[in-house]
Amino acid sequence: MRCPQCGFDAVAGAGFCSRCGTRLLTPRPESKREFALSRIMTSWWTFIGSFVAAAVAEVMAVAALHSAQAGQTGQSGRPVAAALFVLGILIVFFAIVKRRSTSWSITSERLIERRGFLSQTRREVELADIRSVEVSRTFFQRLFGIGSVVVSSAASADFLIRMQNVSDPEGIAETVRRARLKRLA
Repeated sequence: MRCPQCGFDAVAGAGFCSRCGTRLLTPRPESKREFALSRIMTSWWTFIGSFVAAAVAEVMAVAALHSAQAGQTGQSGRPVAAALFVLGILIVFFAIVKRRSTSWSITSERLIERRGFLSQTRREVELADIRSVEVSRTFFQRLFGIGSVVVSSAASADFLIRMQNVSDPEGIAETVRRARLKRLA
């Protein structure tokens, strides 16, 4: 087999050129099969403050409606109750949208980050290019069983994928590590 880079006649069946190191046998794209290993989203615990605020707004709406029916505030209590009810629903809606606007996927070939709801940004890093995986957990994250996973690429010093406030960060880091080792094998 002849090396496409330097023209050296390499040994038949060799994977790399012995003269320049160029890969001789490249897998065909149709022979590669990429499959999903995991899809990760921000933990619901991240939005506990939003859900508590929504619950408070709903309780205040019920209290305002009750006082309006009892005649203590006249007719001015009903619009306030309706506004508080709508506010509680909007808080929950925006928490759900915010959670769904960021996701990470681990496949057999890549780690993919998607951000955005109406307009999206997509970042990818090949598993073979991963330099390190770091897991960090603050005290409160440990209480709720969540944490952050930072994956850095060997391609660039400042190319990082940060998976913040995800459930089971140790398991995610282990999944990335195993997928990377299988990819390199």
